[in-house]
Amino acid sequence: MPEKVIIIGSGPAAHTAAIYTGRAKLNPLVFEGMMAAGVAAGGQLTTTTEVENYPGFPEGISGPELMEKMRAQSIKCGARIKTQTVTQVDLKKQPFQVKVDFEIVETESLIIATGATAKRMNIPGEEKLWQKGISACAVCDGALPIFRNKVLVVVGGGDSAVEEATFLTKYASKVYVLVRRDVLRASKVMQERIFANKKIEVLWMTIPIESIGDKKLEGVKVKNSEKNKEYVLEANGLFYAIGHLPNTAFLNNQLELDETGYIKTKPGTTKTNITGVFACGDVQDKVYRQAVTAAGTGCMAALEAEHFLANQSF
Repeated sequence: MPEKVIIIGSGPAAHTAAIYTGRAKLNPLVFEGMMAAGVAAGGQLTTTTEVENYPGFPEGISGPELMEKMRAQSIKCGARIKTQTVTQVDLKKQPFQVKVDFEIVETESLIIATGATAKRMNIPGEEKLWQKGISACAVCDGALPIFRNKVLVVVGGGDSAVEEATFLTKYASKVYVLVRRDVLRASKVMQERIFANKKIEVLWMTIPIESIGDKKLEGVKVKNSEKNKEYVLEANGLFYAIGHLPNTAFLNNQLELDETGYIKTKPGTTKTNITGVFACGDVQDKVYRQAVTAAGTGCMAALEAEHFLANQSF
């Protein structure tokens, strides 16, 4: 017999969907992945040391601990979790087919919550200092004590980089923005905002080439390509704002995606262009990308899947 609902993912969206579908007695099967997209089960939050902006934890909580609690709650509510990576799906007919390793599992509905992976530059020292001064989410991490009243560096030239740099000025003493070209890709309104902020200095034709520090970030070695000059910026924070890669390759273009690979959903819902397939979390959200918003759409997907199943006869 096909599963009632399969959930692919392991972050806040996936586990919220699992909690709701579990409580609805749909006996959800969750494939949390085995280092899918190079990240441990639990998603991007497993790479975050401290989370201060998730409701219910006034003292803060580590990313891995938060995801462990969500996972435990999913199981308590009736979810079955398998640590396997979905490699392929067939959405051409009902029931849908989900391929895991050498096994094919059929399901009447599917919730996709595979997230998006932040792009990194993989410069020397990055792996050692990740989440010890280096991050890919200023809104998530910028308010942490280690960054307050410090010199911070943002890499990128688009709207996201400008937004993150502007956000960081609430806490930083100064923010450098490294732009590899001699122009910003950001919209004119965003450019006006960054140039008007006295805490922000744009360094043109400049890229980071090494992160410096032992137990925490202490500086960023940069290179100005125009002058062919290398030097060190003393800084305690390095934030990448060079985009995210939505984890949708396994779909093989069977769902409608936008120009950057995110799953398109009908406005105000998690419904995709295929009836019975729902997408939630960062795999369909390139605007907010927060744990709490991901959880919210996970709830939506679960309720919509429950409604879909209640009105179908298979």
